[in-house]
Amino acid sequence: MNPILIAAVIVAGIGAVCGIMLVVASKFFAVAEDEKFTNIRECLPGANCGACGYAGCDGYAKALAEKEGIKANLCIPGGDTAAQKISELLGVEFEDVIEQVAVIHCYGDCEHTSNKMDYVGIESCQAARLMYGGQGKCVFGCMGLGDCVKVCPQNAICIEKGIAHIDTRKCIGCGLCAKTCPRGLIEIVADVEKVLVTCNNTEKGAAVRSKCTNGCIGCKKCEKGCEVGAIKVENNLARIDYSKCTDCGECAKNCPVGCILVSDLSGIHRYAK
Repeated sequence: MNPILIAAVIVAGIGAVCGIMLVVASKFFAVAEDEKFTNIRECLPGANCGACGYAGCDGYAKALAEKEGIKANLCIPGGDTAAQKISELLGVEFEDVIEQVAVIHCYGDCEHTSNKMDYVGIESCQAARLMYGGQGKCVFGCMGLGDCVKVCPQNAICIEKGIAHIDTRKCIGCGLCAKTCPRGLIEIVADVEKVLVTCNNTEKGAAVRSKCTNGCIGCKKCEKGCEVGAIKVENNLARIDYSKCTDCGECAKNCPVGCILVSDLSGIHRYAK
């Protein structure tokens, strides 16, 4: 008999035996899937962002299925739609989801700042930061190499004029970009907010102005003009306490360098309503 044919028959036989064993094992050792978990998991968007505080959608669905008292409105990307479905499945009262969006605390684009060197290397903010803090003069600002762009599941972030911009009307508030940014420039806020400080530089005013014409100089004019004490200059940088902010816009009017903006930050859930 042809040796090649014999070898082929042997291999085929071994494959058939292994296949049968796997089928038998799958039947005898199968673990019954919790139907409750499956139904809840189908309500979640699958972003696996961790915004709910659990390790992805599976982790959140498992917690909801197995434990009592877990809130059904923790999925930011899923919004009210997901929360409503989960509430009905669990037989609990529906609670509104606080819609959130990502914002960037930097507006140091090519019109407001410049580079101190030409960076030639891996197109990654994380990598560029290791090379003297990146190519830009301001080592606190956006490096514009798109690490946040790569992780955004909604294509809500783009690079324009050398820095990242977020289209909040596409943003689902998953927070993946905030976790990715090596400079910590991206913050997740409620999409009802209107005021944003577009700077992250904590150096003194003169040093900031020498690097970016849009940077916060810590003059405290915004702080002095805020009647509710919602904005404070800490470590040479203006910061907003959104729990106090009334969106009056006085701080933006008083800012001499224009680094405080007033804008509609409505996210995809609110915008679609």
